[in-house]
Amino acid sequence: MPFFALLVGAAMVVAIVDIILRDQSQVKHLPKTMWLILVILMPLLGSILWFALGREWPERQAAPRTPPFAPWASAPPAPPTVRREQRSTEQQLADLEREIEEDRLRAELARRREQQGEPGRD
Repeated sequence: MPFFALLVGAAMVVAIVDIILRDQSQVKHLPKTMWLILVILMPLLGSILWFALGREWPERQAAPRTPPFAPWASAPPAPPTVRREQRSTEQQLADLEREIEEDRLRAELARRREQQGEPGRD
């Protein structure tokens, strides 16, 4: 019988702590204070009711099922992700400016080649 009393006392303490720490939006059917009074006045029934009806449990996502006879038949591993080099905005802008300058120089060289190749132009 003392084991049962300890079990009821532990359930009551856990229920009270859970009620106090739980946000009001996660409490169903009664306000938190009414749940506290219910658990304190009727420890066994109040604790059972709190955990069965009073609190909102988080939704669990179903785990993917694999056949029991083929534990290796799981989803294929995800492809390795390619990690791009992290560059700051300043580095990106500097690269763009270099590319623009290279394009400008190529255009200038092409223009000079055209001028040199044409007879009569100096």
